[in-house]
Amino acid sequence: MAVMEEQRAPSHWWRHGPPWRAAPDDDGTETPRERRWPWRSTALLTAFVLIGTNFAEHSQPHRVPLDGYARVLLLIASLLLLWRNRYPVAVAFGTATTALVYLAAGYPYGPVFLTVAVGCFSAVVTGHRRAAWGSLGLLWAGHALVALWLYRWLPPSGDRRAGLAQEIVIATWVLAIVALSELARIRREQWARERADRAQAARRRADEERLRIARELHDVLAHSISVINVQAGMGLALLDSDPEQARAALTTIKAASKEALGEVRQVLDTLRTSAAAPRAPAPGLDRLPELVQQAAAAGLTVEIEGEPPKLPPGADLAAFRIVQEALTNVVRHSGSRHARVRFAHDGDALRLRIDDDGPATGDDAGGSGNGLAGMRERAAALGGTIEAGPRPDGGFRVLAVLPSHLREDQ
Repeated sequence: MAVMEEQRAPSHWWRHGPPWRAAPDDDGTETPRERRWPWRSTALLTAFVLIGTNFAEHSQPHRVPLDGYARVLLLIASLLLLWRNRYPVAVAFGTATTALVYLAAGYPYGPVFLTVAVGCFSAVVTGHRRAAWGSLGLLWAGHALVALWLYRWLPPSGDRRAGLAQEIVIATWVLAIVALSELARIRREQWARERADRAQAARRRADEERLRIARELHDVLAHSISVINVQAGMGLALLDSDPEQARAALTTIKAASKEALGEVRQVLDTLRTSAAAPRAPAPGLDRLPELVQQAAAAGLTVEIEGEPPKLPPGADLAAFRIVQEALTNVVRHSGSRHARVRFAHDGDALRLRIDDDGPATGDDAGGSGNGLAGMRERAAALGGTIEAGPRPDGGFRVLAVLPSHLREDQ
């Protein structure tokens, strides 16, 4: 939910791209929203070019007055910008060529250069840098050719050769367009990278949350179903010969299933909105006696050595689940009916050890095989480790080593 709120927050829009920009797809292409026809901006630009050129004509009496052909050229240069998002290369060369024909015909200088700037800007920011540079180079070279040589044969009559200062101004204008376009392209790429990074981070957080919920559900259900499986088998075996023992097994099944349902609801509560409070506190080592009783109901005697430490909620839950999963594995896979849970501190580490005397039965009791992987993930999330394997003298051992700074009193 935090990810969704972050994506909705307007205050973040300009850090990761303008709000009218569509985010790129996974393959880096733009969404169809950015391919729409830019009618409004083109209409405003066309009006500005036509009106601005009329004003510019009054200050350039030595140039050819505007006529129908001039206005057609101005309209062509402006209306070409309608296609700037779809065909940026063609628009860049089209606006530059139209502007060059307009200037070669001797018409007044003015906002016609703005159409070239917008066309080249669109080409650069969409990745067609060489085309944009080429169109600007074409315009500058053509203007220099007209102003320095062809002016003798082109209108207006009596035109003089352009000076070096004028060509420097045109070259500066071209370089300014290139620089602004490149800055816009770089910023656009940064926005695209930031959007992609945010999307990847959101996917990673979602994957981590799904993994956490799956691990929690596995630990809850694996333990409870193992107890239910053992008690159901015992109840079936004693149903005729010892009804009282069968009744006790069914009572244990009812209690284990009720507890499992409660913990499953608690885990699923995390899928609700952040405003929904959990129904019950997360389990921790304070529920170890209850876990021992459940194991005893499944026929497993558990001996606790050492004092369970006081841990923060996250570490307390992880330690409880590690013990729970280890005892569940003893019920499932071991022929031993006795297990030992030992808490010890070794320097800056908390050592949690679960032993059974074996031997392995080869019966998985319906297990998924993900228990050890889940324990390792829980320990790794806290900066600890899990070692699991057969003991030299028989049986099986799970050793969890967790950093001691997780202790609540430190």
